[in-house]
Amino acid sequence: MDRLRKLWSGEQLYERLDEGPEESDAQDDGSVKKHTFSYIEYSIFLLLGVSMLWAWNMFLAAGPYFQHRFRNDDWIFNNFQAAEVSVSTVTNLGSMLILTRMQANASYPKRIMSSLFINMVVFTLLAASTSIDASARGYFGFLMVTMFATSLATGLCQNGIFAYVSGFGEPRYTQGIMTGQSVAGVLPCIAQIVSVLSVQGSDDLPDDAPSGPPPVRSNAALAYFLTATAIAVATLFAFLFLLARHRKPINPSDSTMVDPLTETDTKKNIPLLVLFRKLFWLASGVFITFAVTMVFPVFTQRIVSVQPPNEQGPLMQPPSFIPLAFLFWNAGDLLGRLITAVPSLSLVSRPRVIFALAVLRIAWVGLYHLCNIRGEGAVVESDFFYLVVVQLFFGLSNGYLGSTCMIGASEWVEPEEREAAGGFMGLCLVAGLAAGSLLSFFAADA
Repeated sequence: MDRLRKLWSGEQLYERLDEGPEESDAQDDGSVKKHTFSYIEYSIFLLLGVSMLWAWNMFLAAGPYFQHRFRNDDWIFNNFQAAEVSVSTVTNLGSMLILTRMQANASYPKRIMSSLFINMVVFTLLAASTSIDASARGYFGFLMVTMFATSLATGLCQNGIFAYVSGFGEPRYTQGIMTGQSVAGVLPCIAQIVSVLSVQGSDDLPDDAPSGPPPVRSNAALAYFLTATAIAVATLFAFLFLLARHRKPINPSDSTMVDPLTETDTKKNIPLLVLFRKLFWLASGVFITFAVTMVFPVFTQRIVSVQPPNEQGPLMQPPSFIPLAFLFWNAGDLLGRLITAVPSLSLVSRPRVIFALAVLRIAWVGLYHLCNIRGEGAVVESDFFYLVVVQLFFGLSNGYLGSTCMIGASEWVEPEEREAAGGFMGLCLVAGLAAGSLLSFFAADA
């Protein structure tokens, strides 16, 4: 029995690294120092999390606007969202694979700043494009280029932020990043609902507008894109402030400070196989968590209210009910990420349990088939069941398990391996999203 207990708890192969009090306050032989928690720094990391996914959520929120721009080309109108997902996942995964391999002498602050600069340029161009007439094919090509650029920026941001925050040795900062990502999902959903409700019933829409969600007017899309630019600018200034707080002296007796952006200390290259062995359960858990999660956008776009069409209020009609369902999911995701800040609810010390819970989330795919897909009828005729039991709790499980995996990574590696471990976990997260986006097509047709 003792041998079985050891095998289950992973005492020999998967050992949590607990630092003693003297190790927390000292930095010996190049190990990473554990910094004192600061709410200012927590807020900056939360803003970095918001910026990381704000670009992607802005593209989702502007979906009705793009439908209006592509209304004259049936193929592009029906397939531009699939093209966005394909370009995004392939570019993001490819960039993360390359960046994770480039550990030696990597400047993670530079990667973060590069991502913010790219988003500033891209969304400024998108804002300008709202006042420029172009053919559907021409604008589609422009959209794919901007999607590629923002996906590359997201890869730089994910790799840089998760590696950089791991160097602090403060799990609450990682929790702040994960919470910021969820905030970036909630706010665009609210904006989309307001925009859709504002144009419902208006009589100034073009006669050739396609059926489905009413198009977002150009000024609303302009506000979307300029907001993304403003978020990138604000995040850049906040990050520069964070870097200034952590400039390091060349030596304890010298007042000269080293700029984190020009620092060229040689960093140890950690083989990915070593990281995988140490983080097997957490890395596998975050991969499975986000792979399973990717079924929800497909079903959410297809499930409508169980109320008869002639009895539906403005909020229950598909143009607003669909973003409302996204809002419930993202609200649950945000709640799940906030829960990880409660020590008594943490599962960081139980990586095998986290992995098992991640696998069990596959059951939620079956729950979606109980709802009103394409208006063909629901097994459980309840919007409450769909919005709360399915969407809210599915989002909550994603936020809780995903954040727990990312937070726990730094607890199971050596201090000098934390930055590499952060980048590796970011790679596993993106790989899960890419795998899930492909598998979601089979799940939707099942």
